[in-house]
Amino acid sequence: MNPEPKRLARHLSIMKGNGQDSADSPALKHTIPTVSFTHQRAAAEERKKAYPFRFPRDPRLMGGRFSVAENARRLIRFFYFERRLMQALGAWTLSIPEFEVKLETGRHIFYHADAARLLRERLSEQELSLKTIDAFREAEIDQFIEELLSANSAAELLVGVHQVLGRALATAYRHHVDDTDPVTDAPSIRCLRRILTDYEPMLAWADSAIAAYTDGGVEEAGLAGWRWHLQRLLGAIGGVTGSDPRNEPPAPLRRASKPFERGTVPLRDPRFDTFKNTGDYDVADGQERFAKDSYESLRLRFIRTQRDEVDAIEAFGTFIWDIRFKDFQSEYDLARITWDEARHTEIGHRSLLACGYDPFELRNRLTGSTCRGPMEPAFAMAEINLFGEVGVLKTINNLIDTAAARNDALLFHIADFIRADERTHVRKGQGIIKVMTSLDAKALEQRTRELFTECLVSLGAVKQDMDVFTVSREDIEHLVGE
Repeated sequence: MNPEPKRLARHLSIMKGNGQDSADSPALKHTIPTVSFTHQRAAAEERKKAYPFRFPRDPRLMGGRFSVAENARRLIRFFYFERRLMQALGAWTLSIPEFEVKLETGRHIFYHADAARLLRERLSEQELSLKTIDAFREAEIDQFIEELLSANSAAELLVGVHQVLGRALATAYRHHVDDTDPVTDAPSIRCLRRILTDYEPMLAWADSAIAAYTDGGVEEAGLAGWRWHLQRLLGAIGGVTGSDPRNEPPAPLRRASKPFERGTVPLRDPRFDTFKNTGDYDVADGQERFAKDSYESLRLRFIRTQRDEVDAIEAFGTFIWDIRFKDFQSEYDLARITWDEARHTEIGHRSLLACGYDPFELRNRLTGSTCRGPMEPAFAMAEINLFGEVGVLKTINNLIDTAAARNDALLFHIADFIRADERTHVRKGQGIIKVMTSLDAKALEQRTRELFTECLVSLGAVKQDMDVFTVSREDIEHLVGE
């Protein structure tokens, strides 16, 4: 007989607040006497006296507030908040203009994904199947996230994600560590402490970033009002744990008048000079910096391409939102790739500085992100995975070998790490694509080429009289230049 349905029913009952195990249960009040034999106790004392080692004593005391069921009720809410934050930040990646905030958000998407993964693993050890955990939904949390997503600016988004929900989660995690049994529930404590390792720098960065917004002219009163609004809304659902005293929800709610829709247009801050009508940097610049196909030209193109992978943060972030709840592993893999792309962007930016450039003097290519933004996720993912990342792997080995032969330590170093990442992305991408679409590889590639050709024609990146069969895989790899 399969015990899973009974366990599931019991856990769901507790998660809905219909009861929990109690230390005051009559069955737990009966005291069982100790039966000890004098000769055995005396012998044990003699053996201890003869033992030469005096190891440090474990100061932890048994006892805690939570049963396994109550522990699971709280942890599954933590898991759901983290999963929803991963999705929510992904939904905003296109709509964040500021370079540093977009880059940092790419990191934070993975921090929340990894927190969800750790909590999911711990929950699977507490009588819940992964299928049950992944299927968990909580309408009140969804409504809170929808309101948080209704931020009017990136500054408001940071206030909601970090200063309201992020702080509340960090506080709840610390309280859970203090309140649960440090001996019997040590795995939950370790899980939460590992999550808090990411939370501490993440929340500190957010405070500094919000201060930068206000120092730069964003009205502090507006951010304070939004912060108070979301704090009251979180209080109205019983806080992070769902067990805090509830207050009346604030009114009106933004989502009531305008439900959230993710952006489709890639935004950049005023420091960037952008272009989208070509994939060729020399064409965009209006002149060549180095002779075409020279090592110097290929080197600079590679580094600029890395800086311009800011558009890949947008791509993979939006994929998380677009396929939300279809498959947790795919969401997690996308989040990890998003973090990698944030690192690639950072690598490109820092490498341009090391080469003597002001990174913002070099124009930013928006071709790929402009095409992918409005597309169905399967075709957008196919473009970046089948054309972009595969295209990188076709050329990067020769580039690394040439860099080594020329003793170009900078390019050799960064390209070596990027190659490892791209190999991983291609491998993981195949599994993600299978979650996104039922099309076979040939049909998916063909339709992706058609859609991207239509977009490239509309941008003026290819001639209008070209048809899809003349825009080859290599053409798209070069024009989009992932």
